[in-house]
Amino acid sequence: MSDIKIHCNEEKGQKFIKDIEGKEFLFSFVISYTETAEIPGITVAGADPDFLKFTPPADAEFLHYGFCKSIDVIPMTPDGKPTPALLTKAALESAGIPQVVINAGSKIVPKLPYFETGLVPGKNIALEPGLEQSLVEHAVDYGRILGRTLASCTDCLIIGESIPGGTTTALAVLKSFGIDAHVSSSMPKNPESLKNETVEKALKRSDSKDPFKVIANASDPMIPFVAGMLSSASEITNVILAGGTQMTAVLALAETIGYDKDRTALGTTSYIVDDKSANLLEIVKSISDIPVLSINPKLEDSKFSGLRAYSEGFVKEGVGAGGSMIASMLKTGMDSQRLLELIDKEYERISSSK
Repeated sequence: MSDIKIHCNEEKGQKFIKDIEGKEFLFSFVISYTETAEIPGITVAGADPDFLKFTPPADAEFLHYGFCKSIDVIPMTPDGKPTPALLTKAALESAGIPQVVINAGSKIVPKLPYFETGLVPGKNIALEPGLEQSLVEHAVDYGRILGRTLASCTDCLIIGESIPGGTTTALAVLKSFGIDAHVSSSMPKNPESLKNETVEKALKRSDSKDPFKVIANASDPMIPFVAGMLSSASEITNVILAGGTQMTAVLALAETIGYDKDRTALGTTSYIVDDKSANLLEIVKSISDIPVLSINPKLEDSKFSGLRAYSEGFVKEGVGAGGSMIASMLKTGMDSQRLLELIDKEYERISSSK
């Protein structure tokens, strides 16, 4: 599969691909929320601040229905840059990969069947701890239960997420664990100084190195929940953490609670790996020896400027897009050129239905 690149650990990456090629996949989509997203200028997720809380359920609905029910528009920036859910949807449908939605603290629940975890949205980490300590334990425990259940149904569990502002909480978690991290952004000009300022406020509040206290102070609900999922799921089956720097924060916590490194890979887009304002591969190497798989969906060759923008630094990743496209190719054998045709077709459909 020449369209899929292996980074960090070539040998493990080759074995991981061989183990899942042509096999069955299941996509689990974790939706969550942190009030950190409401800091002006910190995220582009949602064209309007009032819409932020609708982005995760709208992404979930779009994956299932091809349109949104919680809002009457497709999550898209005002100038036509679509949600990465469009890439995920095209990839999953082309390969017949089933999907489930998990609510892990979204402010708005989606209008479709989903697993409920009882988690509540995270607080703004610039002002107060992100989570109650008891919620961290709850998130990990419930993550373990669902991870075990879903892993038993498939040869490879893909875990994707949607949480506006999540790269900032991920940065806070990584720095709290002493990891030198620079994280990606959904914007071409990464608001690094704003993120760092937010993170510094969280770090000043606590210097605890206890993993659960670190998470309570600096995290959103998605990170401990997905770490719990990874912990139990990787004991049973292969797991693709589908995302960028947010999944490295999941890995950092998983290192402290345990997971099977031989059955775990991070799957993302080349736009995240190539992001000069972030250091994804260095972060992963400093945490674990798992492989990172990346896919270049060649969106620069798209017929549509809204999609070409991904290759110019907008959005880059989200909704498990990179991992889903990798899984789709490994299951069907299709190349990135064919996948781009399907993505363009999906964009055409939503543009004509607006």
